Amino acid sequence: MKQPENNVYTVSRLNGEVRQLLEGQIGKVWLNGEISNFAAPSSGHWYLTLKDTLSQIRCAMFKGRNKTVTFTPKNGQQVIVKAAISVYEPRGDYQLIIESMLPAGDGLLAQQYEALKLKLAAEGLFAANTKRPLPSKINKIGVITSASGAAIRDVLQVLKRRDPSLEIIIYPTQVQGELAAKQICQAINLANSRLEVDVLLLTRGGGSLEDLWCFNDEGLAHTIYNSALPIVSAVGHEVDITISDYVADLRAPTPSAGAELLSKDSQDKQQRLITVQQRLQQSWSHYQLNQQSKLQQFAYGLQKQDPKRRLQQFEQLFDEMQLRLDSALANKLYQAKLRQQQLQSRLERQSPTQVINLEARNVQHLSSRLKQVMKDIMARKQQQFNSQAHQLDTVSPLATLSRGYSISRDQQGHILTQAGQCQSGDIMTTQLAQGEIKSKVL
Repeated sequence: MKQPENNVYTVSRLNGEVRQLLEGQIGKVWLNGEISNFAAPSSGHWYLTLKDTLSQIRCAMFKGRNKTVTFTPKNGQQVIVKAAISVYEPRGDYQLIIESMLPAGDGLLAQQYEALKLKLAAEGLFAANTKRPLPSKINKIGVITSASGAAIRDVLQVLKRRDPSLEIIIYPTQVQGELAAKQICQAINLANSRLEVDVLLLTRGGGSLEDLWCFNDEGLAHTIYNSALPIVSAVGHEVDITISDYVADLRAPTPSAGAELLSKDSQDKQQRLITVQQRLQQSWSHYQLNQQSKLQQFAYGLQKQDPKRRLQQFEQLFDEMQLRLDSALANKLYQAKLRQQQLQSRLERQSPTQVINLEARNVQHLSSRLKQVMKDIMARKQQQFNSQAHQLDTVSPLATLSRGYSISRDQQGHILTQAGQCQSGDIMTTQLAQGEIKSKVL
């Protein structure tokens, strides 16, 4: 087979070009998944796997990014991540470089909010030149909100205090829940068909992202954009910014502030200044949003030449080697500990202490048996001795002497059994049971 002369890749070159292709063509994605194999080495970076029931992908989140995460990730937790697709070149594995992470519930809403905001901005719904100016003289104000909420009470109180001559028409609607967005659209269309007010105030009190979600509806955004009547959006608190705020002709930070913007008093000039400031801030926000979109496009192109990604590759390789080293050391220590336990068990089985203890118990047992045998032998010998002593006592001459008999001996100590054994004048000794008698034969 002939070797090709051109376009021969090295493995490193191939992985590098695949990484640039993935990063440049696909860019950043939102991903929903379950965390597993979470690791946080001493470098401060995070490594994890995101999975669902059918597949999984490795992820890295570097310490500059994970500091913004407000919770501690755990294995088994469902999360939403915004990440860039990349390739870990040392292994040729494709992976995600996570930029932001949210719990699954809030994260999904935030993802949908960001996606819709970018889409509507691209369609021109936020453009400053499409905003309708407020009427120079306002006699009637239409308020679209809940008839029983706190917002309507605040709005009516401010309008009564600042300009009691204003006529207020309330278009009651739900401002939370699945039907709220549709009802708000119907209220706006109703006000536009009647043309009985000079301006509309769309408002409600503060709440969570989920509570205010009806104001992030795409249909509502188009209804606000297409309204012939100018609309002031005063939804939530100052920190709450909804899609309706971006599309409306003017945004007020609170319901009370919205009522102040639409009413005049001795501070009318100051309120106009506030209105101009609000428009300026809104225009600046729209400009920032457009510039952010352009910046993201430039960032995708810059990633191909970004040395930071190469540095992150080396940092990830270092962390991977460190984790493998920690795992190998832990396994080595476990094996050594297991081997020590096995040797300890063998040593205990071969220890002379056990043999000595066993032999000591045997010696103690034999000693006890020996003492018992000796005791039995002594008892038998004592019994035999007593029996023989009794027999001896029955034939002993001492017993005969005790019955009154005596034993006579000549001077040489010979026992005299016949009278003819002694002569006149001989000295003899007679032994009695008690003592002796010496006598002379006559």
